[in-house]
Amino acid sequence: MGTFQAIAPKYVINTSFEIEGVVEKSDVIGAIFGQTEGLFGPELDLHELQKTGRIGRIEIKLKSKKDKTSGEITVPSSLDKPLTALIAAAIENVDRVGPCAAKVTLNKIEDVRAARRDTIIKRAKEILHKWTIDVSPGTDKISTEIAKAIRPAEIVSYGPEKLPAGPNVKKATSLIVVEGRADVAVLLKAGLKNVIAVEGTKIPSTIIKLSKEKEIIALLDGDRGGDMILEGLLQVAKPSFVARAPRGKEVEELTPKEVTKLLRTKTPINKLNKLKERKEKKHITLPEVIVSLSSELEGTLEAVVLNDQLDPLEKMSVSDLCIKLKNIDNAHTIVFDGIITQRLIDIAGDKGVKRIVGERTSGIVKRPLNIQLLTFSNITSS
Repeated sequence: MGTFQAIAPKYVINTSFEIEGVVEKSDVIGAIFGQTEGLFGPELDLHELQKTGRIGRIEIKLKSKKDKTSGEITVPSSLDKPLTALIAAAIENVDRVGPCAAKVTLNKIEDVRAARRDTIIKRAKEILHKWTIDVSPGTDKISTEIAKAIRPAEIVSYGPEKLPAGPNVKKATSLIVVEGRADVAVLLKAGLKNVIAVEGTKIPSTIIKLSKEKEIIALLDGDRGGDMILEGLLQVAKPSFVARAPRGKEVEELTPKEVTKLLRTKTPINKLNKLKERKEKKHITLPEVIVSLSSELEGTLEAVVLNDQLDPLEKMSVSDLCIKLKNIDNAHTIVFDGIITQRLIDIAGDKGVKRIVGERTSGIVKRPLNIQLLTFSNITSS
């Protein structure tokens, strides 16, 4: 049959056969070549296909029993799918082997490349599994490392007064001074470890001593307590910078992002002193009842409307002020823990209000000539 060229088969045709009689392998091979010869022209002749390496060696397995022979025929093919199917059908068409009747049945056409892919994928999984075990850290180890990176530092006690502090107070060149332990915890969550608390309005000797060695940054609540601590620091610790929580809010209520923003926009102490002097010059003297009421309302988000005798007409939440003011007669003064806006000014003007005292002003485009606008920070009692 000549010398076969080595092929890399893409498919393997697998058939089984039954023959009425006893035959040899050479008989089956001869029947396949003989009965398929010339069916589809010389280009698809099995001899020619084997010579060019498009069909591999035909393998026969058989056994004989009780004057019958059965077995399997295996044919490797590097042809495309349609031509491989054509060869399979031609082999299945063989109906005699020598003088004996025969029946050939196609079992399957195996895609060798698919089987090879499965083998490669299986081996790749084994390699990856071994690689992961040998090289990569375990999940527990990874989780532990990540937890260490994001876990806030623990609060320590510093100085004779055992002040709540971060672990870097001693080695840091600058310190952030806050009011209490809860404030220290918030700053540690923000990754700031050079923090220490005064724990009260009296400035501890430890902080006074540290202020002589390090730069002091005061980060304080936006309330009267924060004002008092700042006054104390200015007298004995001379901070270089000051940052304050929004008016009526405490540092412990801030998010780490808000803390970082406040410290980034901190005010130099010399600038703060100038602002303080400017505010002191602008203090407006008002009756004690209004100043007292302003202090009471600070941080409550409530409002009180007074008549011209400064008697309370009605108390309400700040969110209801604009609506309820429209139905209040003889309103003269409004004192409220909120923002003085253009809308409130317009409504107050229609109701004949002469004075508005609020936490601060915002978005005022047209200032009225007949209404006095004041904030909590620039009023004082007579």
